Amino acid sequence: MTAVNSPVPEADIKATGEVLQGALVDLLDLSLIAKQAHWNILGPRFRSIHLQLDEVVATARTYADTIAERSSTIGVPPDGRAATLARHSDVAQPPDGWLQEHAVVELLIDALAGTIRRMHERIRITGDTDLVSQDVLLGLTAQLEKHHWMFQAEHPRPQ
Repeated sequence: MTAVNSPVPEADIKATGEVLQGALVDLLDLSLIAKQAHWNILGPRFRSIHLQLDEVVATARTYADTIAERSSTIGVPPDGRAATLARHSDVAQPPDGWLQEHAVVELLIDALAGTIRRMHERIRITGDTDLVSQDVLLGLTAQLEKHHWMFQAEHPRPQ
């Protein structure tokens, strides 16, 4: 028995809950990775990238809360505990210590790209299970893609 009952069909709740939990893990870890880079970046473009990282953190934290609340709304308790992130995150991780600006930019390009790929799969799944959750994921993914573009513009990779 759940504490919250939703009019969404039970099978759709289960699938959507799994999607939302995966998105929550990605977003919470992305916010931590961006903050880690924010604190440890070195280089001539320190300030501009430092501020850009804060924008990624703000997006990730805002949408993490929205995703977690959507999960609660459909009757699935969200799990944002550190142990859960450690077990389930697939987001690219930074090395220990100071990070040169080019390494930070590459880290964010990779972390965002992986997160975006997983979000596109989640969007596909929720197209069949819960259009309201899909709408949240669409807005989130648009923001992540914008951050990805901006980091790529900081450090274009050879074609």
